[in-house]
Amino acid sequence: MAGNFWQSSHHQQWILDKQDLVRDRQHDLNILTEEEYQKIFNFFASIIQVLGEQLKLRQQVIATATVYFKRFYARNSLKCIDPLLLAPTCVFLASKVEEFGVISNSRLITTCQTVIKNKFSYAYGQQEFPYRTNHILECEFYLLENLDCCLIVYQPYRPLLLFVQDIGPDEQLLTYAWRIVNDSLRTDVSLLFPPYQIAIGAMHIACVMLGKENLKPWFAELNVDMDKIQEIVRSIINLYEMWKSYDEKKEIQGLLGKMPKPKPAPQR
Repeated sequence: MAGNFWQSSHHQQWILDKQDLVRDRQHDLNILTEEEYQKIFNFFASIIQVLGEQLKLRQQVIATATVYFKRFYARNSLKCIDPLLLAPTCVFLASKVEEFGVISNSRLITTCQTVIKNKFSYAYGQQEFPYRTNHILECEFYLLENLDCCLIVYQPYRPLLLFVQDIGPDEQLLTYAWRIVNDSLRTDVSLLFPPYQIAIGAMHIACVMLGKENLKPWFAELNVDMDKIQEIVRSIINLYEMWKSYDEKKEIQGLLGKMPKPKPAPQR
């Protein structure tokens, strides 16, 4: 997407202030701790990732779907819409926006059923995927309204490619940094920082992991706010620290049970 990020709705409406983000989450954070909240989002990011892979979507489409998901709950409580319904809805919308082509409704539902049963039974037990096409289409309208129809999402992948090109071809650095950008989708950085800063943060972590001391001068010459880069790096490192001691398969059922839920629709 080669448009101008600085004139986009992404920059003008969807780079949020951290204090506003915490304030808007307050309802959920009265019930969940910050860490529990992040673990729940980590889980649903995994569902979006696996769904996308099963549907053979490009990583760009999966990333956009994950950002839609995070944007929705940045402004709404978890009890507004079941995340298990919103996750496939975000994938459905992102595939259209990223010009991947429309996923057929039946294929989306079948894939959700298979993924929940085969990949996430540790969280849902024998429970079937409870939603049908009409639920996804209704949820899509609600999602569009909440995103204020701001559907173009700029991702860190393009600036990352340009930065690595600038340094000189380095396949190992690119591979590491690309994976770190994927991991960053499980933090709040996509809501708080422009994509080029996230790309630099990912490169910074990759360089430390690979011991590339020789690139310090390249970073020093960048005209960027290094405090913000350090904030991005801290968010991603905190995620890695959480992963070390977190056994999702043991904990997630309890967390989903504690999560604020929508009231069941009245029976007709």
